[in-house]
Amino acid sequence: MQSSLPSLASIENWPVPTAAAAVVRADGTLAGSHGPTGRRFPLASVTKPLVAYAVLVAYEEGAIDLDEPAGPEGATVRHLLAHTSGLAFDENRVMAAPGTRRIYSNTGFEALGDHVAKAADIPFAEYLRQAVLEPLGMTATSLEGSPAKDAVSTVDDLVRFAAEVQAPRLLDPRTVLDAMSVTYPGLTGILPGYGHQRPNDWGLGFEIRDGKSPHWTGAGSSPRTFGHFGQSGTFLWIDPDARAACVALTDRPFGAWAVEAWPPFTDAVLADLRAA
Repeated sequence: MQSSLPSLASIENWPVPTAAAAVVRADGTLAGSHGPTGRRFPLASVTKPLVAYAVLVAYEEGAIDLDEPAGPEGATVRHLLAHTSGLAFDENRVMAAPGTRRIYSNTGFEALGDHVAKAADIPFAEYLRQAVLEPLGMTATSLEGSPAKDAVSTVDDLVRFAAEVQAPRLLDPRTVLDAMSVTYPGLTGILPGYGHQRPNDWGLGFEIRDGKSPHWTGAGSSPRTFGHFGQSGTFLWIDPDARAACVALTDRPFGAWAVEAWPPFTDAVLADLRAA
């Protein structure tokens, strides 16, 4: 469909071969979409919010506890979700004591997948499918490798996920509130692609905008905005103050083009939502 939000059409100007985007309101209605929203794109790290949601389902089902040991010595499921386990970015090496630094870690999310798989006694990709993808009708989404970065999905499917996060049915809304609230506040760390952040605030699997600058969301994004972007040129943000979420998927790796294009795009989307 052509978007009822004119800003979405600006993805045509992005220097990418293919892009698709959509905005979904907190009441689950589609505000607009543009591009091939049914095309499957590699998500890269936009995989992590989906995985975090499945981990939280496992918690609510009683398969795991957020504060039970997981990952390196002294770390818990909560530490892994919040990138505070001390594990390095992409290797199984401990760089800090749990809870002392925000070290963005793919290895930590792989440890989460292993932990849930053992607790549930099924492969994590299958657990994700049963716990999140199937109930939400995300039939075009699959995890094809690492729980940190190897999901493939469509804008249409991620709209379903973004609607769920804004009005939870699979989780208690209080659990989602915890996921979008700062966990271990005040920790410094590096936001990949954007450098050192003081503080570098995260919730449980979701990055929180707060006052970060520079940032991949817009200057007009509320501090409560949370979400994730991926190195495959993808992002998902949810702005509780705007009562809306935006998904954009592309087939060009993240780089200077995204740093330049995404914030004004988000500001234009927010302006359209206010005017609607």
